[in-house]
Amino acid sequence: MSAVSERSAAPTRARPFDKTQAPTPPWLRLILGRDMAPSREEYAAAIAAMNDGDPAMDALVDWMVSFGPREARALFEQAMAQGVDSVPDCPQPLRDFFASVERVPVWLDRELLEEGVRFTHGVGLVAMVVMRDLALMGGYLLSGFNQALVMTGALNKGTSQRVAETGKWWIDCTEPGGLERYGAGFRSTLHVRLVHALVRRNLSARPEWDHAVWGLPLNQIDMAATYLGFSVVMLGALRKLGIQASPRESRAVMQLWSYACWLMGVDERWLRFSESEGMVLLNATMMTQSRPDQTSRELGHALSLEPLERTYQGLRRLPWLHDLRRKLAYHQHLSMSRYFLTREQMGQLGLPETVTAWYPWLTLAPRTLAYTGQRLLPALRRRMQLRGRQAQRTAVAQVFGDRAQGIIQPGADHPAHASQQGA
Repeated sequence: MSAVSERSAAPTRARPFDKTQAPTPPWLRLILGRDMAPSREEYAAAIAAMNDGDPAMDALVDWMVSFGPREARALFEQAMAQGVDSVPDCPQPLRDFFASVERVPVWLDRELLEEGVRFTHGVGLVAMVVMRDLALMGGYLLSGFNQALVMTGALNKGTSQRVAETGKWWIDCTEPGGLERYGAGFRSTLHVRLVHALVRRNLSARPEWDHAVWGLPLNQIDMAATYLGFSVVMLGALRKLGIQASPRESRAVMQLWSYACWLMGVDERWLRFSESEGMVLLNATMMTQSRPDQTSRELGHALSLEPLERTYQGLRRLPWLHDLRRKLAYHQHLSMSRYFLTREQMGQLGLPETVTAWYPWLTLAPRTLAYTGQRLLPALRRRMQLRGRQAQRTAVAQVFGDRAQGIIQPGADHPAHASQQGA
């Protein structure tokens, strides 16, 4: 069964159109140049995209299943690492797919993209904290996202491993040159894209997946919302934390994640290259999501406990101090989530509602001064970028602990495993 079979009915998880038409504050309309609420045409397009998959990769997966999943996967890995010309008698479906991802989009500005990479390095751990404590944790409030996660066991079982793998992908994408054809980010992104397509195919065929409610698993509008979390949500959260991206830095971040997620299979019509346009689209994607439910509590609570499993290499010989550092990280992350989320939302995520935002408030002034200072001193900016990048790498290593650092390798019970794919 193909994951991209036609379904025309609007999934019931989406809000009715009249519920999306909240008035836009005048100051926000001035910034955006329009109302935040989607037009009827924009709403209809977002609803339709809930039934759209990733045609190029879905078609390749259909071929892989008919060819033989294990054999085809090996050919895919070789073509990804060495190019299709390295594959003897390379099958045409494989050639066609790689021709599509090796095409350079007319909108791609690599100089601007690399500026987005440098900006990401310069903000250091703050970027990763925002991704974890707001984009990921807050995303669980939108329970439409959660169904595929729960059914794959990706984040409610082995949470630290999945968080680490996401961090590794993020690190790969933000390497200098990481999104070049043979860069680490390019390869990691195609690897994740394949896993997504395999999951989409498997879950879509399961009787317990309710298409009338949820639409297609890992559909276009959900993928678009996810990439906007890495760009629009991050930029907005950084401002609240005292880091003010310049207009060019904002465009650079949007360029970086637009290209990364185009490689991930997001259709060009859902790409946005300015922060204001991204805000409007993000709001539209939120209208296709359902309210918090039990999955929000399950996933949120599991993520909150992840810091208690981290490994701090320099403290391993002092178990009491190592345990104390883990507990401090646990409370720091809860505090950061509380900075962005309401008490009610914390409760909906299964988190303590009595938590205060002590940590972000305590660090706000030093962070603001440091980032403002590096704008005035180029040498300091470069130093912050180097130190920030090292801190990001260390943070990912702490979550992996003693496990090998890598990207999703599905086990036999995972929907993306070859044994789970029916012809």
